[in-house]
Order: sequence, then C-alpha cells, then structure tokens
Amino acid sequence: MLLRNQTLVTEFILQGFSDSIPIRILLFGTFFFLYTIALTGNILIIVLVIRSSSLHTPMYFFLVNLAMLDMMCTTSVLPKVLENLVTEKKTISYGGCMAQVYFLIWSVSGELLLFTAMAYDRYVAICHPLHYSTMMSKKICVLLAVGVWSICGLNTTINTGLMIRLSFCGPNIINQFFCEIPPVLLLSCTSTYVNNIMTVLADVFFSVLNFLLTIVSYCFIISSIMRIQTTEGKKRAFSTCSSHLIVVTMYYCTVFYAYVSPISSYSPENGKVVAVLYTAVSPTLNPLIYTLRNKDVREALRKGFRFVSEGL
Repeated sequence: MLLRNQTLVTEFILQGFSDSIPIRILLFGTFFFLYTIALTGNILIIVLVIRSSSLHTPMYFFLVNLAMLDMMCTTSVLPKVLENLVTEKKTISYGGCMAQVYFLIWSVSGELLLFTAMAYDRYVAICHPLHYSTMMSKKICVLLAVGVWSICGLNTTINTGLMIRLSFCGPNIINQFFCEIPPVLLLSCTSTYVNNIMTVLADVFFSVLNFLLTIVSYCFIISSIMRIQTTEGKKRAFSTCSSHLIVVTMYYCTVFYAYVSPISSYSPENGKVVAVLYTAVSPTLNPLIYTLRNKDVREALRKGFRFVSEGL
C-alpha cells in the first residue's frame, strides 16, 4: 500500500521482444535452456567445491560466491521473462519491478567486486607463491567475501531506495524485458538528478575502479609469468588464471555498455542484446568455462560421477 501511495503507476508493461508467436516460442525455448543450464551448472559447482576437499582453496571459495551471484542474477530476471513469453499480458507490478532492480544491482555489483578479489587471489598465487597461505588465509578470504556481499547490499539498498522515492505518472511501458535502472529512470515524472549522481558514483566504484584494479593485477601477473624461464612453467602459470580472465573480459564488456554509458544515450534495442548476455549467457557460460578449462574441477567432476555410478 505504501508503494502505491508513492506512485500513480501500480504496474509496468515490459515491452521485451517480438509479438510474433514463432519467435516467442523460439525465445522461450532459448531462455528456458539457458536458465536450466545456468542453475544446473552453478549448483553443480557449489556441490563439487563443498564435497571435494581438493577444491577447498581460496580460488574455489570465491567461485562458490560467484555461482551464488550468478543464480541470483538469472533468477531475478528469467522466470518473469519466461512468464511474459507465454502470456499476452506482459506486465510486472511496481513492487516486482523494484525487487528486480534490487536483486539485479546486488548480483551485478557483487560480481564486479568478486572479480577483483579473484584477480587479487591470482596475483598473490603467481607473484607471491611463498606467502600465499598467509596472504590468502581462510580468515582473509572470509573477510573479502563478507565485504563483497555487505558493500553490494548497502549500494543496492541506497539505489533502490532512491528509485522508490520517485513518482511514475505514465507512460508505464519499459522498452526492455526486465526492470533495470536506465529504462525505469526514463519513465519518472519527477527529478532523477540524485539517482543519476548515485548511479555515476556506483559506476565509477564498481565498474571503472574495479576494472582498473583487475587490469593492474593482471599486469603484475603477466610480468611475473614472462620472467618464468621454462615454456611449461609459463603455460602452467597462465592456465591458473586464464578462466578468470575470459569471464572477466566477457562480463565487463557487457556491463560497461549497460551501466557505465550515460542514461541519455541509452539504446533500448542494443540494451536488450547486451542484457541477454549478462543476465542469461554469462551466468550459463561461467560454470562451463571454469569446469572445462580447469583440471581440478574436471577431476572432481569425474570422481563425483564415479561415486554416483557406483552407488547406482
């Protein structure tokens, strides 16, 4: 009731994709497949890390946190997308829209911070291997993870709170397949000046600053790898961070376009394509990249399948 007293709009229309029935069927199948693989893959990563003592290391501890954020991201968006693809009424309640904004901001900002923590872990492992157990102790890893979740939770609460104070008088059509900050702000009939300032500050901290910190970490990593005398040693060192580098590159390319570019230059059509990448494709590919390119995870996966087959 409180939310309705603050706005004249009680629901939004998500103008996501084509109204053509064949295209909607194709999209439903695609999104359902991506959502299923994303959930299965990330749950599998969490179970493998918990059950395999060989994976009880800082890198896989952070990977579990990444899997949880991936599931938060996809679950906050894709179920509603699937619903709207099979119904004529493509609406979302005001409260539902704000909830999507809340959990999406939390997951996206969380992944950006977590990528920096993972880059630091790889920096310590390659550049300071003798001090790795001290610099990346269990206590430090837990503090880093708690810091990531807490900072992102605070940022999410502030930005969503600023969204709730806005008034929406109509139109209520969001040219996107879910609620995110840029298209929703464009519909506000009150000043979004404070929202824009906070969005810029969040973009600078979570995107730009963390991107620079990640780049600096990898500059030191590459420099250390190049000083390794043997080709085999270089290959082994690079393989420990290649999966993380692929995921980071893929994610930052999409997030920079979606959130760092000015709201006034926001393009709904391009935004939809980019949004599919970071809400559906990236969470689906992350567990596959880490599984297929990582020998330890593949070995734990083989042991898990062997245990299941023997039990049957």
